[in-house]
Amino acid sequence: MKFHFLSSNNPEAKENEKELVKLYGQNSLEDAEYIVPIGGDGLLLKSLHNYSKLNKPFFGINFGSIGFLMNNIINKDLNEIVNHSKKSIFKPLKMSAKSIDNKIFEAYAYNEVSLMRQTHLASKIKIKINDQIKMEELICDGILLSTSAGSTAYNLSAHGSILPLDSNILALTPISAFRPRRWRGALLSEINKIEFEVIDNKNRSSSVTADNVEFRNISKVNIISSEENKCTVLFDSKHSIEDKILNEQFNF
Repeated sequence: MKFHFLSSNNPEAKENEKELVKLYGQNSLEDAEYIVPIGGDGLLLKSLHNYSKLNKPFFGINFGSIGFLMNNIINKDLNEIVNHSKKSIFKPLKMSAKSIDNKIFEAYAYNEVSLMRQTHLASKIKIKINDQIKMEELICDGILLSTSAGSTAYNLSAHGSILPLDSNILALTPISAFRPRRWRGALLSEINKIEFEVIDNKNRSSSVTADNVEFRNISKVNIISSEENKCTVLFDSKHSIEDKILNEQFNF
């Protein structure tokens, strides 16, 4: 098997990269069959954004603080693990945002798209699903739309639902909702088109973030689940990501 290894700045990750290169060799991104990020979930996310167009599977190795989407392979045969690994397809969200001065921004997100207030004033957001108004006014710090892969990240911290990777579901989760106070969000099929409109956007300015890319002074955001830039992510079959997700729902 041909691997391309890359690591975070974590000293342990750097050292592990050197050891793996000695054992398995280092191939160029073009020649490699597999891309192997060594670090945390942030490095995997960055790698998906940078190399999705190469159409090569990713096998992450955990040397991060959480590494929920990474694999633990200490003292194991990488060839054998990768050969028997399970595939998951990560479909990104495609976001198109319009600013208050009518500029258009586009970005992809494998974890989530989040709309957040920029000032001390709460955001007021109108929510549309498939061009139908579902909520006239959500008063909040913000709102996010998460993929199943991203549901254990920011979405979980905002008390959103954890989603199985193969669920084809998106989690719509309010962030510190003030009105309606008891609304906890919604679970939506990937086929839906979601729109956020910022009400009184000049006085209550908001920014939108797609994974790690931010745009400010936003008036409207449209989001769909995209077939573009899909990535294959591999997981050790003996340490199932499905089990991780299931167990996470029973951690208190």
